[in-house]
Amino acid sequence: PAAAERVAATRGFRGGGGCRTFEARGFGGHRRRATTPRAAAIDRDRESGGDSKTRGDVSARAIAEPTKEDRANDDVCPSSLQGILRCKSGELTKILCANRGEIAVRVFRAGTELGMRTVAIFSEADRLATHRYKADESYCVGVGETPVGAYLGYEDIIKTALENGVQAIHPGYGFLSENADFARRCEEEGLTFIGPRSETIAQMGDKVIAKRLAKECDLPLVPGTDEATDDFAEAEAFAETFGFPIMLKAAMGGGGRGMRIVRTMNDLKEGFTRASSEALGAFGDGRMFLERYVEAPRHIEVQILADAHGNVVHLAERDCSVQRRHQKVVELAPAAELSDELRKTLHDDAVRLAKHVDYRNAGTVEFMVDKEGRHYFLEVNPRIQVEHTVTEEVTGIDLVQSQILIAGGATLAEIGIASQEDVVVQGFAMQCRITTEDPQLNFAPDFGKVEVYRPPGGMGVRLDGEVVVGSRVSPNYDSLLVKLTCKEKNFHGVVQKMYRALSEFRVRGVKTNIPFLLNVLQSETFLSGDFATDFIDSTPSLFELDVGSDDMTKLLTYLGEVAVNGAKHPGAVGPAPIVEEPTPPVPSTPSPPRGFKQILDEAGPAGFAKAVRDHEGLLIMDTTWRDAHQSCLATRMRTRDILAAAPYTAEALASAYSLEMWGGATFDVSLRFLHECPWRRLESLREAVPNIPFQMLLRGANAVGYTSYADNVVDAFVKEARIAGVDVFRVFDSLNYLDNLKFGIDSVRNANGVVEATVCYTGDVANPSKEKYSLEYYVHLTEQLVAHGIDVLAIKDMAGLLKPRAATMLVGALREKFPDLPIHVHT
Repeated sequence: PAAAERVAATRGFRGGGGCRTFEARGFGGHRRRATTPRAAAIDRDRESGGDSKTRGDVSARAIAEPTKEDRANDDVCPSSLQGILRCKSGELTKILCANRGEIAVRVFRAGTELGMRTVAIFSEADRLATHRYKADESYCVGVGETPVGAYLGYEDIIKTALENGVQAIHPGYGFLSENADFARRCEEEGLTFIGPRSETIAQMGDKVIAKRLAKECDLPLVPGTDEATDDFAEAEAFAETFGFPIMLKAAMGGGGRGMRIVRTMNDLKEGFTRASSEALGAFGDGRMFLERYVEAPRHIEVQILADAHGNVVHLAERDCSVQRRHQKVVELAPAAELSDELRKTLHDDAVRLAKHVDYRNAGTVEFMVDKEGRHYFLEVNPRIQVEHTVTEEVTGIDLVQSQILIAGGATLAEIGIASQEDVVVQGFAMQCRITTEDPQLNFAPDFGKVEVYRPPGGMGVRLDGEVVVGSRVSPNYDSLLVKLTCKEKNFHGVVQKMYRALSEFRVRGVKTNIPFLLNVLQSETFLSGDFATDFIDSTPSLFELDVGSDDMTKLLTYLGEVAVNGAKHPGAVGPAPIVEEPTPPVPSTPSPPRGFKQILDEAGPAGFAKAVRDHEGLLIMDTTWRDAHQSCLATRMRTRDILAAAPYTAEALASAYSLEMWGGATFDVSLRFLHECPWRRLESLREAVPNIPFQMLLRGANAVGYTSYADNVVDAFVKEARIAGVDVFRVFDSLNYLDNLKFGIDSVRNANGVVEATVCYTGDVANPSKEKYSLEYYVHLTEQLVAHGIDVLAIKDMAGLLKPRAATMLVGALREKFPDLPIHVHT
């Protein structure tokens, strides 16, 4: 009975028998008042400000598994899934991530595993982004702001959080993650900021203050200025004292912006001016500080974790030396080829600095290690890092969950880390940042729709991202597509696994840096484990890329080759390749013969229609220049290709009713794919073929586009098309919507073009049971079109449904009703 009572109180599961149900989006669910005895005890303890021991029992489950004693006592560890989740989560129940993309999804997953409700924000540009659908709730922020500005407007974000019952905000990385004002405003509004205190962020964000604090606890520093400056004279004096090379760094900032290496006194002034200007534009502060440049160091960073009670541990180090333009490309944990003595010194220095500044939550202390094995303090990143996944893999500690729990008041011991000895490093982990950058175009960002996305898998392979087939990569944001993390027992094992995983990846629709990453993993320098920050720049072979093509492209290429040139591979059978190109015909006269175009010019649309009706025999419209190459060649025939055939076409088809050659997809493809002017195509072909009427497809109010345009826009377009060379306008609506057809008819009539109104055929007029689209329906529709004033009627058989008997009935009925109306069957 007790068990049944607990099941009845469980939320998050659907079913009968009195079980409560709820509807949830994303990963999480709605929070209810506790119903199990243990959860009720937790609530009572919270309300009475219970002792730390009880609170520790509640929140110490994020990392440590429930003990045997817990499992034996259902009051300690509830049997329902939601009870288990909530018994891990401590004080916080609803969190917001002030970020987007991969890191937002990472935070939502962590929060959901803690039984919390998650909230996403998104810009107007991100309204279809995947991350917003991974949370329980999502809200648009920064309306009217730029795509990036929406995520930087912290007042609007805080307002959204307060209005929707959010208790804590996780900043992720980038955007506002190192903005001390944002953290301070959260604190002022009673929101928990999942990260360091605002004072700490301000201290660590100013590199001059950070260096001073590091110096106070005896961390080794590279010789440099104690204060930031925008005075070139001070920079010159520093150079004279310490010599070259010198590194110029923005006092406020990161990510490689506002950084310059100066090697001679002659280059100092220009380098200082440019770096200061770049820093001012990027960070609003043009001050710089200078330091002696350490040539080709290794970049080693130590992950720290600290609670609000002065407890600090390190979670080992990461090697981030594989960089391009100061941007990390591949990260490894732990660092290979690092002596145990130096490794311990780095760990101790990082912990000592964190304690000195009373650090709280997760952070990274970064160092440079020179070729002699000497290390120098670089900076502190007071936030979660992109590469935190490798640390999680080798330590088994969920850093994001730890951040949330510590922000909620838990101690390190309460989340399963009672001392440094509880942090055990096992194996090696490596992360590759897969970006939508084209290595062949100097890593220019690519954007568009992801057409194919087939990620790798298997033991020791982890993916962090939000990509699905159909995702759109925006040019407004960072080019990171997905983070691929692999784990193995040793360094060479993890390299092998990463190479396999990258080779297994298939991404189509956007360019990626995967070919470049594969080259990195094959490099002898990288495989030695002894690489430094100059590795990429000093290894030109990394840029000799084997991009290749996907299997489907290879197959289609092969089939095309066989179809056009015959089978030539070993063991092939079939006819020999055709090697002789046909000789194109030569016009028999210098000028093309007279055609229906001359009749139209002389007699106007009405006279043209009468001449067509009086013609004995069948007339044809040739579709080679539009519908044919649209269907067979994706509309990719260039104007120059069509012009080459134009003289022979003008003679061979001189007696044709028309040439369909413009409108519809041809206009769009000319502009967007062939990068040609569709108007120039029309004018050029008109000059080359002066004797055959040109016909185009006009979609009524849609013209040649894919949306409805204003009436005056369509009217102006039709007039320009008529002037440029179009004669017959086939006015079309796929649903036979009369008002749209009438609008198109009026536009063409005002431009003095030939109006060919279209009725779209479907059903079967020869079948009496098909009552909706009957013979009477088409005759009545034609009556309305004729009454509105048309020159020619087109019967458009889009789906190939017009069978011979039905065609005889339909055309016969129309001919009897409208004996003078030319009828054009387009099938």
